[in-house]
Amino acid sequence: MEKDDIHLSDWRRILFGQAPPEFLLEVFIRTAVIYILLLIVVRWLGKRMSGQLTILELAVMLTLGAVVSPPMQVPDRGLSQGVILLICLLALQRGISLIGYLNTKFENLTQGKVNLLIKDGVLQLEAMKNERVSREQIFAQLRLQKIYNLGNVQRMYIEACGIFSIYKSPKSQPGLPILPKDDHDISGELTHRADVFQDQIVMVCTNCGFIRQNHEFQTCPHCKQIKWQPAIINN
Repeated sequence: MEKDDIHLSDWRRILFGQAPPEFLLEVFIRTAVIYILLLIVVRWLGKRMSGQLTILELAVMLTLGAVVSPPMQVPDRGLSQGVILLICLLALQRGISLIGYLNTKFENLTQGKVNLLIKDGVLQLEAMKNERVSREQIFAQLRLQKIYNLGNVQRMYIEACGIFSIYKSPKSQPGLPILPKDDHDISGELTHRADVFQDQIVMVCTNCGFIRQNHEFQTCPHCKQIKWQPAIINN
């Protein structure tokens, strides 16, 4: 379209484009056909496509959007091109999934793998950096599980699909408080200081949650920081 062909008063072009109005009926038919085919393809791709998506599955979904758009809207594109592309995408995704099932290394490469974020109440800072997960994101997930200090977390994983798996400690343990610092009222109701736990003074590293007793460390052996505060334990 040339610059001289664009006029703000040309409502027919704005509403219907350069195609004749009859093309709207064709768009409806094209959309119905592509929609039905898309439902069939997504169904064949597997249940994971309607659940939490991995990186590979997210890429497939984005590609599907690009594939189905031209056959529905562009007059000079036929439906056959979109159908062929959908079939190719289906075969590619199913093939990659099959190879991943047969080869664990290939699966980790394409799908990602589980990473440990908390181990025995201590933040795994290197894993958090690699996964680009902040402390506040982790603390928010723990508070959703009614966990108020890191000592009560035995393990926390980030799965390949991006969700968090949390395993609580069997018994309440002292640890780093994860409640919002500004909310003093709820902090006092749910936790209390564990200055003395099993006859030992308990302090916790404010950076990673490492526990020290009886001032045995000046520098945290886990993260090399020197900031300590009294640990807490759930009421």
